[in-house]
Amino acid sequence: MTHGEPRELVLGILLNGAGAHPGAWRRDGSRVEEAYRLSLYSDQARWAEGAALHHLFVADGPTHDAARFPVRPLRYLEGLTLLAVLAGRTSRIGLIPSLSTTFNAPHTVARQLASLDHLSDGRAGWNVVTSFGGAEHFSDAPLPAHAVRYERATEFLEAVTLLWDGWADDALVLDRETGRWGDPDRVRADRYEGEHIALTGPLNLPRPPQGRPVIAQAGSSSAGRDLAARFADVVYTAQPIVAEGRAFYADVKARTAAAGRDPRDVLILPGLAPVLGGTEEEARRIAAELLEYLDHDASRGQVEFMLGGADLSALSLDDRIPEAAIPAPDDVDLVRSRYDLFRHLALVEALTLRKLIEFAVAGGGHWAPVGAVEQVADLLLERFDGGGADGFNLLPSHLVDGFRRLTDELVPELQSRGRYRTGYVDGTFRDNLGLARPARV
Repeated sequence: MTHGEPRELVLGILLNGAGAHPGAWRRDGSRVEEAYRLSLYSDQARWAEGAALHHLFVADGPTHDAARFPVRPLRYLEGLTLLAVLAGRTSRIGLIPSLSTTFNAPHTVARQLASLDHLSDGRAGWNVVTSFGGAEHFSDAPLPAHAVRYERATEFLEAVTLLWDGWADDALVLDRETGRWGDPDRVRADRYEGEHIALTGPLNLPRPPQGRPVIAQAGSSSAGRDLAARFADVVYTAQPIVAEGRAFYADVKARTAAAGRDPRDVLILPGLAPVLGGTEEEARRIAAELLEYLDHDASRGQVEFMLGGADLSALSLDDRIPEAAIPAPDDVDLVRSRYDLFRHLALVEALTLRKLIEFAVAGGGHWAPVGAVEQVADLLLERFDGGGADGFNLLPSHLVDGFRRLTDELVPELQSRGRYRTGYVDGTFRDNLGLARPARV
């Protein structure tokens, strides 16, 4: 797809060890015994590439949740390592690991992702996260405030861009006759100095095949939207409410234009965590089965976290959340976008604690429709055509059949309607997203 052609759905998919639903690992056939083995992920990558999905995505973070550990998995394998291996087992699909700008060094990340881009023939991406926990695993320093984390993220992206652009595309000469390997005049030792980051280039390997790996960004706070407007090629977001999803879409596109970029170059992909069935009745049966595996009390803390650290211990599961129990917006420094959503659900939609827990875990707060394949296809195309998305990041509710229904049933349904491609275009990940290769600056 290039500018001027009809819009084409963009679809990525989450790689996961058991499924997005916390109880999914308990289902027969989940293959949870392979959650830390290559076999399960290699199969998922093969199924996704067979469906011509645009990319594989690995959500990741450094935290261990002791409260939920007895009943559910939280994180699996480290994403960059996993996708580097899967690069050798795939040939067309994009590869997006999550790497934190709070706990990593720009030179290290720039070199790792450039290496992945070279090894995969231009299929690397990067989900830029600022992290909302885990600082204790790196030092005794506390987690920086939200605003500081985004200031550092901005500098981090400026610095890695400088490093990726340090080599001209023709810096390698490789002339066997003269013995000349490279042209030192085509490599810049640029200096970056910011408030949080200072470094001097260059990298010690060539510019990535894509110029720069595809940048994905998942923060939906105002600071996150500004970061996306400046740097992102792909934006992940949780938008379960149609009207708010459209408002978010319009806002990010407007900020992108204000940042001097073409809004069509920022692809907004809300999370979609459907429960699919051959019929609506079957889908509802699967959704009910997944809820039977849910430990509501063990999941209470997830809603407390989403509500900015609210103390809900005195509430019964069927109580509504009193406003006095929820911290004021100005007092919340973690995952502000999810806080705003859950505060709305608690106070405006008046969901009980039980319903908030079920909403939080069904798809991690993402849009989680339940229905037959044809029904879900209708719903997602309505959002796509209605100005709420450029595509979706698919979150399989359960493995293995939940993943296969997305790749083997939902995608063919969209293809049969002429709304999704049937194969890859020759070239890089950027080429398959319809994005130009960035010029060296």
